[in-house]
Amino acid sequence: MEKKQEIITTENNAFAVSANLGASLGEEMQGLNLTFDRIKVPSGGGLAFEVPSDNPANPDMAKEIKAVILYHHPVHAYYKEKFTGGNEAPDCSSLDGIAGIDKETGEIKACKECELNKFGSGENGGKACKTKRRIFLLMENSAIPVIFSMPTTSLNDFSKYILRLVGKNKKSFQVVTKFTLKKEQNSGGIVFSKVVVATERDLTENEQKSIAPMVEQVKGLAKKLESSDE
Repeated sequence: MEKKQEIITTENNAFAVSANLGASLGEEMQGLNLTFDRIKVPSGGGLAFEVPSDNPANPDMAKEIKAVILYHHPVHAYYKEKFTGGNEAPDCSSLDGIAGIDKETGEIKACKECELNKFGSGENGGKACKTKRRIFLLMENSAIPVIFSMPTTSLNDFSKYILRLVGKNKKSFQVVTKFTLKKEQNSGGIVFSKVVVATERDLTENEQKSIAPMVEQVKGLAKKLESSDE
C-alpha cells in the first residue's frame, strides 16, 4: 500500500519582530536629531534602488524591495531657488497636502488654492511646489523603519495600488508590498525610473499583531519630521 506523503508547511513570520519603536530607540536617541535612513530611486532610468547599508559611503543596490508600508502621507515642498541638495528647509512645506506653512512668515496657506501647486507654475509645465509621497517601510527582520519617497511620476500608479487594496478590504500595513523599477520616457524625451508596486503576500496573523504598535508610533513620529525635497 502506497504511503501518503505528508506535507509540512511553515508559517512565514519574517515581520514578527519586536516592533516597539519607542523601546528600540530608547535612550540611544536622547539629544540626537530624529531621522531615518532613506531608500533612493535612481536617475536616468536606472533599474536598481539605492538601499542603506552598514556603511553609508557604500549603499547596497537592489532590483526589488519587499517591505510593509507602515504609513504614507503627502509631502509638498517649494523652494524659491532651485534645490541643489543639502539640509536647507523648503520656503514653504506641507506634511498633509492640505495646509502649507511659509518658512519666513509662518503664514498657513491652503495647498488646494495655491498657484504654486498648479501645473504650469514650474519648469516644463510642472508644479513649482513638488508633490511626493513619503512612505515608511518596514524591511524584513528589522525593528526600525526606513523612508521611501515615491516620485511624482509614480504617484498615479501608487494611488491605484492603494485603491485596489482598499477594494479588497485590506490596509497597506496588512500586506508585504514588492517595489520594482522600469525605464520610462516622458513627452519631452527625458528618461526616468518609474516605481512599480504589487502585493507580494498577506501578512500572517502573528506578523500583523507584531507590527501593530509600530504603525501607530510611526504615525505620531511622521508629524515631527520636516518636509524636504528628497
